Amino acid sequence: MKGKILGIFSVLAALCVCLTMATADPWWNPGQSQFLALDNIMNLLSRTALYGILGIGVAFVIITSGIDLSIGSMVCLCGVLLSILLKVDYQPEQPLSVVRMTAADRTIVVDGSVPSLSAGDTVRFTGGVGSGLVLTVESATDGRIVVREPLARDERDGRLVRILPLQAFATDTLTATLPATSATTSDQLQLYRRDGGVTGQKITAVQTRGDQLLLTLARDPGPRYHSESFAVVLRRTQRCSIPLAILIVLGTASGLGLIHGLLITRLRLQPFVVTLCGLLIYRGASRWLTNDNPAGFGELQSVLGPVASGRVGLLLKGDRILFGIPIPFFLMTGLAIVATIVLTRTVWGRYLLALGRNEEAARFSGINTGRVTVMAYVICAVMAAVGGMLFSLEYSSISPSSFGNSFELYAIAAAVLGGCSLRGGEGSVPGVVIGTAVMQVLNNMIMLLRIPQSLEYTIIGAVILLGVLGDELVRRTAARRRLRQSIT
Repeated sequence: MKGKILGIFSVLAALCVCLTMATADPWWNPGQSQFLALDNIMNLLSRTALYGILGIGVAFVIITSGIDLSIGSMVCLCGVLLSILLKVDYQPEQPLSVVRMTAADRTIVVDGSVPSLSAGDTVRFTGGVGSGLVLTVESATDGRIVVREPLARDERDGRLVRILPLQAFATDTLTATLPATSATTSDQLQLYRRDGGVTGQKITAVQTRGDQLLLTLARDPGPRYHSESFAVVLRRTQRCSIPLAILIVLGTASGLGLIHGLLITRLRLQPFVVTLCGLLIYRGASRWLTNDNPAGFGELQSVLGPVASGRVGLLLKGDRILFGIPIPFFLMTGLAIVATIVLTRTVWGRYLLALGRNEEAARFSGINTGRVTVMAYVICAVMAAVGGMLFSLEYSSISPSSFGNSFELYAIAAAVLGGCSLRGGEGSVPGVVIGTAVMQVLNNMIMLLRIPQSLEYTIIGAVILLGVLGDELVRRTAARRRLRQSIT
C-alpha cells in the first residue's frame, strides 16, 4: 500500500510541475504561472477538502468490495434538509384566518373570536384578489368584523392582520414611533400605505417611552412612508437551532446509511442496485421537499457561510487575506486522521480489511461481517452529509435538480486512484486524499489550459479506467511474485 501511495503522490507532483510550466510565461519562470497563483492554490485546497471528505467516506464502502452510487443525491438531500431546518420566517402575531368576506354588507367572518380588535383599529387583508387592502374596523364581535371601507368583491379565504398607525418618523435617526407594542432587534418592521405600498425594514434598536415604542431601522424606507403609513412588527422564528439542525441532518444520513447496509446484508441485495435506487429516491425527495425550487439559507448565510468558504490567513495585506488555508481543509484533515486511525489501529478496521479480502474467510474466523458492512455504509452516508452541508453553504443556493450531480464519480475516482481496490480489501485514507488532489488538479488543468468543458467526464472516466488497470497489473505482479517465491 505504501508503494501505491508513493506512486499516486508521484503522479500528483508530476502533474503540478507540468501544469506550472504549461501556464507560465515564459515556461521556465514559475513566478508567472497561473497554476501557482495564490487564489488558484486556495481554490484547489478548498476543492480537495470538500471532495476529499466524500472520498474518505466512499473508501470505507469500497474496501468492503461494495459501492455507493447515492453520494451525489445524498449531498443534495442533506443540503436541502439543512436549509429547510434553518429556515427563518417573519410572521405577525395572532393573524386571523378569513372564512368569508361579503362585499354587500362590508363584513368579514374570521375563524375564532376577535378579542384584540375594537372599533377604530386598522387591519390589512391578504390572500385573495383584494390582497393588500388596508381597512378600518367599525365593529368586531364573535368572529364577525364590519369595516368602514367598501369591499370590491366577496372572498372565501385570506388573512387579516392588525396594523398600527405610524405616529412619527425621525429621518435623522431613522426612528419610527408606534403605539405601545413589543419588539426585539431580531424582528422586522413592515410598513404599509393605503394605496398598496409595502416595505420591510430590519430593526436595529428598541426603546420604550411611556405608551410609545421607538424602533430604529437599518435603512430609510423612503419619504412616502414617513407619514400616513401603518406598521406591524413581524416576529422572527427559526425552525431549529443550528446545532439541532446539524444533528438532525447527520442522524437522517446515518439512518439512510443503515438502511443501505441492512438491505445489502440482510436481504442480500447488490450494493449497486441498493445505492442506485437511493440515488433516484433522494434526488426525487429533494425536489419534492423544495417544490423543485432553489433552496438557500437567507440571512444565516452570512453566519454559516464562512465555515465552508472562510480561510485562516497565513499571508495578509492589511485586512485582506492574500493566502490562507480554507477552513474545510482543517476539517478534512481531522476526519482523515480519525479515519486513518480507525482503519489501521482498531480491531474494527482490521475486520473491515479482512472482510474485503475474503468475506467467507472473515465470517468463519468469527467476524460479524454484516455488522461491519452496515457500519461502513453508515460512515459513508455521514461523510456525504458533512460534505453536503459544506457544499451547500459554499454555493449558498441549492438547485435540487442538479446540485451534487456526479459527485459520486469524483469520490469513487479519487478512492480508486488513491489505491482502493474495487475488489475490496485494500485502501488507505492518505491515498484517497492524494487521489482527490489529483482529480482536482486535472479539473483545474481543464480550466487553465482552456480544454473544452465537455471533456471533463471523459477525463474522469479515463482516470477511473487507468486506476482499475493499474490495480489489476499490481495484483497480477504480486501474484506472480508470490508464485515464484513458493516455487523456490
